[in-house]
Amino acid sequence: MAVKLVNPEALPKPEVYRQLAIAEGSKLVFLAGQVARDANGEKVGEGDFAAQVEQAYLNVAAALAEVGGSWDDIAKLTIYVVDWTPDKMPLLGEGVGRAAAKLGIDPVKPITLLGVSALGEPDIMVEVEATAVLD
Repeated sequence: MAVKLVNPEALPKPEVYRQLAIAEGSKLVFLAGQVARDANGEKVGEGDFAAQVEQAYLNVAAALAEVGGSWDDIAKLTIYVVDWTPDKMPLLGEGVGRAAAKLGIDPVKPITLLGVSALGEPDIMVEVEATAVLD
């Protein structure tokens, strides 16, 4: 099978999609957008943008670890932010910095940041998706 779909134990288990798609060959990993939910699907950081960014980044790292990858394997991040304005940049940086400190990583990657009017659930302020390449 060329693509394996996975719902890692460290993330919520949605019924309508899978968190990861792993393509064999050059082993590309396409990670679904991660939000501020713990492994049980419980809300994290409700109303706190920096806390939601931090949890989303931690979820990205947890998903990659589940399939033998690490933050170093990420080739691209896309960050979706509800009602983006430049004054949110310090809070974005704060959340990324806290996640980086917990993970012991350099979080700098190619990133696309998109302002959107809404995400899949009304309390979600940010969603982070990643593409990774594992040897």
